[in-house]
Amino acid sequence: MTNVRKAFRVASILVISILLASLLTLSSKNRLIVAAPAEAASAFPPGQSAAASSLPADVQISPEDLAKLLQSPAAQKPKTIHVGFYVLYTQAHIPGSEYIGPASQPEELEKLRQRMEPLPRKKFIVLYCGCCPWNHCPTLRPAYEALHSMGFTKLKVLYIPNNFGQDWVNKGFPVEKGQ
Repeated sequence: MTNVRKAFRVASILVISILLASLLTLSSKNRLIVAAPAEAASAFPPGQSAAASSLPADVQISPEDLAKLLQSPAAQKPKTIHVGFYVLYTQAHIPGSEYIGPASQPEELEKLRQRMEPLPRKKFIVLYCGCCPWNHCPTLRPAYEALHSMGFTKLKVLYIPNNFGQDWVNKGFPVEKGQ
């Protein structure tokens, strides 16, 4: 196993452990509250940032703008792909979104590539996670880079500054629960 794969695996295990230990509590108002530690490990080598914050602003879409797009006719709606953790997806996700899995893991990243391969390269796609603060998210950048390198030209990432619960669910944007 290469050092990069080992780093991905270790970081993924660490992030999952941290998330399971400190995530997903419900407040007294039954609102989703997600909190992940700021020390989320990076699977990228030193000097390279895996954080979503390293993605350019022109590939980001705000929750407000995505929510408006989701009200558009079906032909204009983007394909939304969740590249985060399954436990978060089952608790609450964007209606109609597809779960792929944490793109910080090589096998999940490959699953993303295989799933997107048959799609037209001009298909409007929005990737999202929301597991932790934007500047620590280990899944969005690898997912974006994989699809961008495949030639997708209408590719965006949902800018979630804090977490999905705080920046989507608690703001009243539409959600589905379960699988």
